Amino acid sequence: MLKDLKQYLSKILKENIANMSSVSGGDISQAYRIETANNNYFLKLNSAPNALTLFQTESYGLDCIAKTNTIKTPKAIACNTFEGSAFLLMEFVASKSPASGDFKVLGKQLAALHQCTSEHFGLDQDNCIGKLHQSNTQHNTWVDFYTHERLLPQLHLAKNKGLLNPKKIPGSSELKSVLDSLFKNVKPALLHGDLWSGNYLIATDGTPYVIDPAVYYGHHEVDIAMSKLFGGFGDAFYESYFSIIPENENTSARIDLSQLYYLLVHLNMFGRSYYGSVRAILKTYF
Repeated sequence: MLKDLKQYLSKILKENIANMSSVSGGDISQAYRIETANNNYFLKLNSAPNALTLFQTESYGLDCIAKTNTIKTPKAIACNTFEGSAFLLMEFVASKSPASGDFKVLGKQLAALHQCTSEHFGLDQDNCIGKLHQSNTQHNTWVDFYTHERLLPQLHLAKNKGLLNPKKIPGSSELKSVLDSLFKNVKPALLHGDLWSGNYLIATDGTPYVIDPAVYYGHHEVDIAMSKLFGGFGDAFYESYFSIIPENENTSARIDLSQLYYLLVHLNMFGRSYYGSVRAILKTYF
């Protein structure tokens, strides 16, 4: 299959592929580096039933961010299916280990991305968070959006999977009551949506790139919350970001509640190892 795929991709690229080698690319898709005489490319390949949708929405998200001229993204070249598998072909970004100055630039650029706004929270299309569907139905307020399109769907999924006790799950009115007290005067910000330490690159020339987005318009601290959840961002990143979009007395609590969504996603994708973290936040705030 890979031999035929190489020929197919060569026609798309209008270049002969000299080498196609497997590289690390996450736990969802196979990933390959493609080398031609003059260029390098990055390929994702996935045979799951929803893989084409996953790649199409990823490509759309990369383009949304690129159009803001705030943070670089790899250019998506082609997204289609071949012999039952979906693929996403992109520009390859050669990367290096980040230095403090690189984190400073990334923080500044993320703040610039978050200053791109919209009339509504959400997006004009749904996308994916990991392997799970992510609804982006638009709402006029952040509390309504976060309650109905983020927390409730994941809470209900966890209940249906037997991962959470139904008696310990807050309802919409309880969620809104807590969120209303902490999230006030929120302006929609364009988010990366899944900004953990595996979803940014520092190119060899020092240019920050973000990859694997799950974009929508939401509260700006959502990206900060995810960046803190699994580590990997230096102090210079946060100092740079908060010098432009400052923290306030409720930032810590809002980050906890923003992390709740991602912890629920991980609970639903990977199982009970995330139960303790989810339960701790639910117990603290609800």
